[in-house]
Amino acid sequence: MRPRPDPALPGQESVWGYPRPAIAEASPAHVVIEHAGRIVADTRASIRTLETSHPPSYYIPRADIAPGLLRRTAGTSFCEWKGAAVYYDVVIGDIVLARVGWSYPHPSPAFAALRDHVAFYAAPFERCSVDGETVVPQPGEFYGGWITSKLAGPFKGVPGSRLW
Repeated sequence: MRPRPDPALPGQESVWGYPRPAIAEASPAHVVIEHAGRIVADTRASIRTLETSHPPSYYIPRADIAPGLLRRTAGTSFCEWKGAAVYYDVVIGDIVLARVGWSYPHPSPAFAALRDHVAFYAAPFERCSVDGETVVPQPGEFYGGWITSKLAGPFKGVPGSRLW
């Protein structure tokens, strides 16, 4: 069942206009992640993935992630479009944010741009922002999209959206 898309206001993108299968595109947005008084990541060179009904996930170049904060952790998952993902903890002193980042070390050819980039769930961090606006995490425990006022939903992950 496909839900009725919310009307997009001027300046908004509807996630229902995003393609399926998903795509990756370069983004000039200023993406910042902050936690425990530290800048975890700060970039204007992210790649965002777009998929019908999902808010974008932002993949940040490793060079724009603070050195020494990522720690590879156990486990993998598989995306039918991007390939096999690996996961990372973010470690800031005694604080460990478990499995909050993921990447595709050997992405499928269509997503080759994601190599050497890491995406992060927004919820565990004190602040994640896009162009200065604090994001709202995509609903659902599995999804990693970042919602801003520039998006019109509804968004995959809300109750009843499993089969969208």
